[in-house]
Amino acid sequence: MTDFLDRNGLSVDSRLASFIEEKALPGTGVDPQRFWAGFADLLGKFAPENAALLAKREDLQARIDAWHRAREGQAHDAATYQAFLREIGYLVPEPAPFQIGTANVDPEIATMAGPQLVVPALNARFALNAANARWGSLYDAFYGTDALDAPPAKPGGYDADRGAAVIARAKAFLDETVPLASGRWADWQGGQLALADPSQWAGSKPGGILLKHNGLHIELVIDPDSQIGRTDPAGIADVLLEAALTTIIDLEDSVAAVDGEDKVLGYTNWLGLMRGDLVESFVKGGATVTRAMEPDRQWTAPDGGSFALHGRSVMFVRNVGHLMTTPMIRLPNGAEAPEGLCDAVITSLCSLHDLKGLGTLKNSRAGSIYIVKPKQHGPDECGFTDRLFNAVEDMLGLARHTIKVGVMDEERRTSANLAACIAAVKDRIVFINTGFLDRTGDEIHTSMRAGPMIPKGEMKASDWIASYEDRNVRIGLACGLSGKAQIGKGMWAMPDLMKAMLDAKIGHPKSGANTAWVPSPTAATLHALHYHMVDVFARQREIAGEAVPSLDRLLDIPVAAGRNWSEAEITRELDNNCQGILGYVVRWIDQGVGCSKVPDIDDVGLMEDRATLRISSQALANWLLHGVCSEAQVDAALARMAAKVDAQNAGDPLYEKLTPDGIAYQAARALIFEGVAQPSGYTEPLLHKYRQAKKAG
Repeated sequence: MTDFLDRNGLSVDSRLASFIEEKALPGTGVDPQRFWAGFADLLGKFAPENAALLAKREDLQARIDAWHRAREGQAHDAATYQAFLREIGYLVPEPAPFQIGTANVDPEIATMAGPQLVVPALNARFALNAANARWGSLYDAFYGTDALDAPPAKPGGYDADRGAAVIARAKAFLDETVPLASGRWADWQGGQLALADPSQWAGSKPGGILLKHNGLHIELVIDPDSQIGRTDPAGIADVLLEAALTTIIDLEDSVAAVDGEDKVLGYTNWLGLMRGDLVESFVKGGATVTRAMEPDRQWTAPDGGSFALHGRSVMFVRNVGHLMTTPMIRLPNGAEAPEGLCDAVITSLCSLHDLKGLGTLKNSRAGSIYIVKPKQHGPDECGFTDRLFNAVEDMLGLARHTIKVGVMDEERRTSANLAACIAAVKDRIVFINTGFLDRTGDEIHTSMRAGPMIPKGEMKASDWIASYEDRNVRIGLACGLSGKAQIGKGMWAMPDLMKAMLDAKIGHPKSGANTAWVPSPTAATLHALHYHMVDVFARQREIAGEAVPSLDRLLDIPVAAGRNWSEAEITRELDNNCQGILGYVVRWIDQGVGCSKVPDIDDVGLMEDRATLRISSQALANWLLHGVCSEAQVDAALARMAAKVDAQNAGDPLYEKLTPDGIAYQAARALIFEGVAQPSGYTEPLLHKYRQAKKAG
């Protein structure tokens, strides 16, 4: 039974109250009484406005649903459709040209280009791995993955042939990025280093040489006595790349946080990261391993001076969106507090430890707090976030715009009004990022009544997706994000397929995006190669001023008009989606795992979170609504795929088999059969309901 304490009329989970009063507040200069009074005032002011914004979402959706029902059987007319969307306020006028005014931004976000990791805040080990992934071993990344065009390592210890292939590929990379004045890196014997461009030599230290290319550092580890260094004429034991420049510590789609216990764990880990003292011990290979945060890296400059390089990613925290409420705080009227308001206050409070230097390490040297705000629908909701952050700054005694915001461009109303959304937060924005899965889920839900949608696998080739990705970059550049903020791209979901990632993900820097998401520290190291291959800021200058793709393309609804579905096609689509839904939901509900490598129907491991679930459940809800498939067909697919998911998880001692009367199975079924009625097609309300039931049981 959870205990609740009264704090200025708020009913607060005792675990949260203890965390705030005993861990988060001490040293910050914020008095507990002042904090709780300010928190209560903030919730009293912003909770009703939050509710009004959600009501507006539902009203717009109801009008769009009615419009599609009234035009059933008629051909889509883009001009008429857009006129209707403007009439109801779904589309707003474009703002006059402007440039963002964001200041005090760390270079990793503003003036550097490189990979970005996203990890669940509830898993301290993952969070530490990500924070420490600022530097990655290129040798290890090539040796341990399929990225190298060479036979896999032979079992039974170090494979010298594989190692030689790794070293050859790494030195070819050095030839491409930091060429010698004469000869090749494979022939360098050590001693005096003469580069074709002497300015690329950035520093040295005992056992290390620091090089620089496209704003990113490359460290040569010199250790002639090591196993690898003994085989190298120059004693090079490794090549380290500056890899994950930034990391998002996630309280949203990659976590299963449904109550005070879960949220306090996430907040505790965030506080540890902001203080630099987060530590996690675990058993690996029969031994206990303790992981902590990496210190900064000390170097001697070519002119003899000393300097330090950041040893860790610069960290954002992703708060939840505007939809959900949380049982950890109840308002004076007994209602649950909006979770996004709580996240804004508490994660910012934890970040004060970084700003005030209360810990051992620094996150932001520019003195900023970085919060990613997801799932916002249009400029009104972005403006609400701006005012909310103003209030948090006032509550915590921070200068205006200390709290920066990253806007996820993952909802249709935001994509269609992106410039206006950026304008609403123009003095604190540091990030826009596309998210294909959530964006597709909202595409389906918004146009749920327009007709049956094309299969999920065909969505990526749709013209609206291409327009969406291009508009994001071009609007961001037009609003002045280059050199001040990140323009990001989405996740590579297959952590075991690194060769395919190297082939495909070069498209992100080529598009003008100065960051993109990767699923692991190893993937970050490999993706860093792309930012050496492409000078992203030069690419941004090339495409700046190019025409923004039209709204006609963006708002082209991906319905499969008049399509005759074969039984085999329907069965394959049902099985594919049901397998993905069950495979993800069973871990979320039964084990509280919000993000993990889930085998797909072809047994390929995919890093999945709630966004994956949203598109799959909405796709099947849409097909049921329009009669492409029947309830009986969906239930049969669920039964077939439950057996497959059970088999895929046979080696997990914590796994509970899927049965029709089990909570996880019921949750998966509800996500499909109740999908049309879910707000914006989100999965959180049902997942929270069933996870809370599982925890209570």
